[in-house]
Amino acid sequence: MAGLNKVVHSYEEALKGLSNDMTVMVGGFGLCGIPEGLIAQMVKTGVTRLTAISNNAGVDDFGLGLLLKSRQIDTMIASYVGENATFEQQMLSGELNVILTPQGTLAEKIRAGGAGIPAFFTATGYGTPVAEGKETREIDGRHYVLEPSLTADFALVRAWKADTMGNLVFRKTAANFNPMMATAGKITVVEAEHIVEPGELDPDHIHTPGIYVNRVIQGTFEKRIEQRTVKLSSTKA
Repeated sequence: MAGLNKVVHSYEEALKGLSNDMTVMVGGFGLCGIPEGLIAQMVKTGVTRLTAISNNAGVDDFGLGLLLKSRQIDTMIASYVGENATFEQQMLSGELNVILTPQGTLAEKIRAGGAGIPAFFTATGYGTPVAEGKETREIDGRHYVLEPSLTADFALVRAWKADTMGNLVFRKTAANFNPMMATAGKITVVEAEHIVEPGELDPDHIHTPGIYVNRVIQGTFEKRIEQRTVKLSSTKA
């Protein structure tokens, strides 16, 4: 069983093999469930001309925003520009190639890639710029767009718990894009909040089997909140 231990002990080892011009999937939704340490390590490596696949790029000074700030991403495949002013500025100036994709379509493109499905038809985007240059087809009186699936050289994933064999459990909304991305990377690297021994995870509660995972690293997380909203209680005079 020792040969199945996928735990690495440095971020350098976790991202070994990452190089220029690669495609990288990064889990998370805004700042929820992002692999913070792996992103920071990508910045340190200095790799450039990356294609990044992520729901959005978070904020200017954290998460994928750091890679945009350092001009390491050439192409961004995402569904939302969001709160990131750097992302918006680079997109509008033409410095960054942005492929905006409807959110459900993006999720399915990743899931299909992990399942070995090369493409699928969806009604979403028909008759809009999303469908430009793509095959369309009428099926039972409704028009559909053929969407190619997505895979990546590296998939960077955040998990709540991982065992040393790479079996993963995600927690609540921090799951978001992480489970599907874990299946779609040639090399899947998991940054986990907790690493446990084999057998400690309930087999019925494992979200991603370890067969999809290549490396696991223990992470420490700041867990920033992108937009903090509070309710002010009113008091009577």
